[in-house]
Amino acid sequence: MTVRYEWRGDFDNGSLDALHAEGFGHPPDNADWRAQLEGHSLGWVCAWDEGGLVGFVNVAWDGGVHAFVLDTVVARRLRTRGIGAALIDTAAREARAANCEWLHVDFEDHLGPFYFDACGFRPTSAGLIAL
Repeated sequence: MTVRYEWRGDFDNGSLDALHAEGFGHPPDNADWRAQLEGHSLGWVCAWDEGGLVGFVNVAWDGGVHAFVLDTVVARRLRTRGIGAALIDTAAREARAANCEWLHVDFEDHLGPFYFDACGFRPTSAGLIAL
């Protein structure tokens, strides 16, 4: 199996909506992903195989030196094959090329081994207000 990674890849909303719904366990919501990403993101990474879109990560930013990983998702049938780590690696490389100095990520505890071990993030103190 060959997977191709593309910075600011040209996806269709339906494919990304279906992948996001599968990955995060909710029904598709017909989101306008293209408008959201173009309005708020430094970029995004798409992972493709011969069957279509199989992975995605959004890289939001503050317009300066901070970038933020959001919505990392890989098709269930292809998880644990390094696709997620390659998505993050591509996101980090492209954020660095855009002169970002920091790449942030928030995640649930069970994803710690992925983000810390597979992707190289370091633990930090952070705060959160649930709205």
